[in-house]
Amino acid sequence: MKPPPVKYARAGSVQEAVALLAEHGGDAKVLAGGQSLVPLMSFRLARPEILVDINRVDELSYIRQVGGSLEIGAMTRQRDVELSDVVAGAVPLLPLALHHVGHVTNRNRGTVGGSIAHADPASELPALVTGLAGELVIVGPDGARTVAAEDFFAGPFTTAIDEGELLAAVRLPQLPAGTGVAVEELARRHGDFAVVAVMAAVHLAADGTVDLVRLAASGVDSVPVRLHAAEAVLAGAASTAETIAAAAATVADSIHPTDDVHAPATYRREMAGLLVERAVAAAVERAEVKA
Repeated sequence: MKPPPVKYARAGSVQEAVALLAEHGGDAKVLAGGQSLVPLMSFRLARPEILVDINRVDELSYIRQVGGSLEIGAMTRQRDVELSDVVAGAVPLLPLALHHVGHVTNRNRGTVGGSIAHADPASELPALVTGLAGELVIVGPDGARTVAAEDFFAGPFTTAIDEGELLAAVRLPQLPAGTGVAVEELARRHGDFAVVAVMAAVHLAADGTVDLVRLAASGVDSVPVRLHAAEAVLAGAASTAETIAAAAATVADSIHPTDDVHAPATYRREMAGLLVERAVAAAVERAEVKA
């Protein structure tokens, strides 16, 4: 099926994009990488009257370290982030998660901001930015504002971005050197959206106890989920198999999966706990303990 006729406008700057979005309101959609929007239009599940193309807005494409944070412009291609040495050093969980996003062809075109703004609850990047307590920078007619990731995702494909606004950047706290990271994902095929995915970052103190842990899951709720209860079990504790199992046991009560054509809720709940146990164990094994 082909998409319906649609008007097209190419923005040359953030200000021009915001002006176009404000002018057309809910009738406009932002065209970034197009990896999600174009298929939706082809199936006529999305029917915007006008596309605001931001591919030529170079000021939205960058990777930089700002203080203790990694900041990535919304138009930065996923593949560029995946291969960046700066990203690997600051937030090593990010390139690992990106490896699970579609295929290389998709990541060559797909953008970081586009995936986050699309807000698919099964997607990897929304879960990652939630789990790492990231922030989203939104620009609108009244200027820029910053929203915490856990407040950004309001429901499936629904975010805190209002009409006339544009996602400009994502900020992630840098992880301490020696942090172990892991991604465990259950999908029908590599490149498919996850049935369940879990991401873990663990830093160990000199005595081997956990002094930083971040856990997130996708595919288990209407929004990406940070697993606070499991983190609380691990924080300050010895990184033993028993502690990891105890943390995984809290997951079932922390998520609210639903039945769908891919898996029943009971299966997602069981798999989420199993994948947390595997991801944390792998992150602990990869973490560096320095005296």
